[in-house]
Amino acid sequence: MHDDYPFLSQTHARCPQSLLDRARHLPIPRVALVNAGGANPLQGLREACDLGLATPVLIGDTARILATADAIGWDITGLPLIHAPGPQAAQKAAELARDERVDAIMKGQVHTSVFLQGLLPSSAGLRDKGSLCGHVFHLTMPGSDRPLFLTDAALNVAPDVATRQACLTHAVRLAQTLGITRPRAGLLAATEDVVPTIPSTGEAALIAAWAKTALPEAIVEGPMALDLIFSRAAAAAKNFTSEVAGQPDIMLVPDITTGNALFKLMSLGMGCCAAGVVLGAKVPIMLTSRSQTAQDRIASAALGAIAAGMRA
Repeated sequence: MHDDYPFLSQTHARCPQSLLDRARHLPIPRVALVNAGGANPLQGLREACDLGLATPVLIGDTARILATADAIGWDITGLPLIHAPGPQAAQKAAELARDERVDAIMKGQVHTSVFLQGLLPSSAGLRDKGSLCGHVFHLTMPGSDRPLFLTDAALNVAPDVATRQACLTHAVRLAQTLGITRPRAGLLAATEDVVPTIPSTGEAALIAAWAKTALPEAIVEGPMALDLIFSRAAAAAKNFTSEVAGQPDIMLVPDITTGNALFKLMSLGMGCCAAGVVLGAKVPIMLTSRSQTAQDRIASAALGAIAAGMRA
């Protein structure tokens, strides 16, 4: 249960069954858990393993990993266990991914910035030349399997137009993999009008125009204010003609502050289940937070397995 603050949801969505079912029909990915000695991430990977969503590869301080596994009652005898303490763990995971010895990477007990600094620089060898990475959240409400893909709420701080184009492309591909043949995407801004003093509005218009040629399989509109993205009634009241309004599959945000606030509001305030993955590298990278629930961790593992299948 959440705290008593009245805007926080008292329920939380479970991992969508459709996400689990789709992941279970794919080859089980080998998942490297970076700094695997923390109880929450180790338990999360254990749950994913029990559900057939991951084959664990445990990286970090081996003594701590063994102690934590014993504390949570998980017999890890026979599992790959690699001693690489501290920042070395992410670097070792990158090496394993480059050598095709793991299919996905998961964040363990490590600060996100340290984790990503070991994986995403060009020297790590996980990105093709010129490729741009983006984080995508798969969000579902309690009682519903219909997702909203939110990008980017966790990786790119102040993404330029090219980075947002890449984020949108990743989200469209993921949505299609999950059976949404023609995803509808709303490009979030403060208003639907292009206002020179609000740069995100003009940038959204540029991305929408670009998508007509670059992503013809998607319906992309922007700039759109939040009420227009979520509500057909709001669009009608503002005489805004839209194929996205009230039925978005994807929402592209202008910066990390906006995206992170929306994700946390939807998770804490609406009880959404949040699965997250970084796309654009040689393998999917799963970012999980200590504050996320067990169901979020399971959903992220399922999404990671699906994303790994996209690259197979």
